[in-house]
Amino acid sequence: MTGTGATEWAVLAEAHEALRTAVRGVPANGWSGPTPCAEWNVTQVLQHAAGDQIAYAAALTGGPGPSENPFEPSGKLSEDPVEFAEAALKTTADAWAAVAPDTGEVAVPIPPGRLTAALGVRACALDAAVHAWDIARATGGPSPLTPALAAELLGAARQLVEPLRAFAFAPAIGPQEGDDAAAELLRYVGRRPDWTA
Repeated sequence: MTGTGATEWAVLAEAHEALRTAVRGVPANGWSGPTPCAEWNVTQVLQHAAGDQIAYAAALTGGPGPSENPFEPSGKLSEDPVEFAEAALKTTADAWAAVAPDTGEVAVPIPPGRLTAALGVRACALDAAVHAWDIARATGGPSPLTPALAAELLGAARQLVEPLRAFAFAPAIGPQEGDDAAAELLRYVGRRPDWTA
């Protein structure tokens, strides 16, 4: 806890920084390029990722949700992408800062609708971190998904992803010899670690 009584969620801060870094690294001509999410370009992945973050904040606070369906991103942004991402990340970080670490149950926008705070914040972080990787890979940037962050998120993924595969995650890809925690996590959520545009 900080002196102001806000909760510091290190895993969320690291995932948000990964997404922030990936978005800042997109070149001006990179927003329409393909991504590991085959149906979406880079702008759409950003809209989806930001929308998901706002959905977590709305579930926690009862505030407004995303301005469009995160699963049907338009691909059209009327504002600077970096500012768009920052606004979503701030909204979400502020919402989680008001949640005590030992909270037994919080509302979340994914099945089953309520989770412990510790698992819920990791679900939110997982979403940000994986989409950070999507954006970075799509634009030729370095992976922002560190093995340490991936290792922390993998346990949460194993508890959360299966009910979401029908609409949010592709089938898992079997692990391969030599995988680090980041590669293992990516395969589990249906990504190929060696994907390139």
